[in-house]
Amino acid sequence: MAFLWKHPNSKNWTARFYDSDGKRRNRSTFLEAKEKNRKAALKIADAYEAAAKGQRSARQIRQVILDLHEQATGEAMATATVREQVEKWLARKAAATKASTLAFYRGSTNNFVRFLGDRADKDISEITRDDISGFRDREAERVAAKTANHGLKCIRMFFKDAMRDKLIAEDPTEFVEAVRRGQTTELRPFTMGELAAVISVADSEWTSLVYFGVYTGQRLGDLARLTWQNVDLERNEIRLVTGKTGRRQIIPIAAPLLKHIESLPAGDEPDQPIHPRAFDTLEQEGKTGSLSNQFTDVLVQAGLREKKSHKSTGKGRGARRERNPLTFHSLRRTATTLLHEAGVPAAVAQQLIGHDSEAMHQIYVNVGKPALIEAADTMPDVCPESSPTE
Repeated sequence: MAFLWKHPNSKNWTARFYDSDGKRRNRSTFLEAKEKNRKAALKIADAYEAAAKGQRSARQIRQVILDLHEQATGEAMATATVREQVEKWLARKAAATKASTLAFYRGSTNNFVRFLGDRADKDISEITRDDISGFRDREAERVAAKTANHGLKCIRMFFKDAMRDKLIAEDPTEFVEAVRRGQTTELRPFTMGELAAVISVADSEWTSLVYFGVYTGQRLGDLARLTWQNVDLERNEIRLVTGKTGRRQIIPIAAPLLKHIESLPAGDEPDQPIHPRAFDTLEQEGKTGSLSNQFTDVLVQAGLREKKSHKSTGKGRGARRERNPLTFHSLRRTATTLLHEAGVPAAVAQQLIGHDSEAMHQIYVNVGKPALIEAADTMPDVCPESSPTE
């Protein structure tokens, strides 16, 4: 039987009830936890339990809440169509979200609205779990599993916000599972032989980028943006802020990389790029796609990739596509692998490479500079017989 509970951090009565599987669930009644509202709140709790056991629909629960809330407070609860709520949600997100993320939110919610068709102009409380599952399945047929799951995550955020706005009593996304990813080709690190093959065919700039990639573990875009002011030879450090996460990195320079840097023609000004062609390409295009394609051509010359056209398929970025296990990003895995094989503790290696996540952050906190320097010094010379400037 349903009952009420007052959460210490909420001003409203919380309904506690059991679903058809016997699992206890909690839902807000949206009524203030005062004795005068107890009877109405209990009716809402009973409606929740009836729905959880398949005896009432989400729309019926919503109507019960609307009626009882107005009777108890004298005020009507807000309502909104899916289309209206999408625009309100995006407007709220705009103030605290960077442009690229907001564009993703807008794209995902617009896809959802198009999927619903005329039902997007119905009250948001009428959207069911079947609607969400149908949208997920449609997206899985249209784009890669990872992209479909990313879109589903956005829709989850949207409906959680709708619950906070008291527009829905049940979250229709709650029990919708993510798309199971199919057989994919995972990126892997380069072997020492493969690195030697790459360096043997690469020109001086790409050889330099490979060296920086192996010995810093940083992404292609961040390495292409490096200028001489990022390199402090007195402290033997490379300092940068990552473009993807905004993480500030201070990376001790490994001995083979230092030897390589000292062989490069130094710029007259601190803001001159270390890799001029890559820097100019990134400045002009604003993304690394062209540079990635250039590196693919190097891999083709080294016999590590099959030659393929770089032309767009017209299917879009999220479309299903083949993935090769070797890309420039594989150098990031190569750096991590070399550190682990040298016996460097995982926390030190992850701090040196700069892998970012909330879970790992606590591990990174106590990693000191001496440990990072020692880690950098363990890195072997990937191609001791070749001169990086030839």
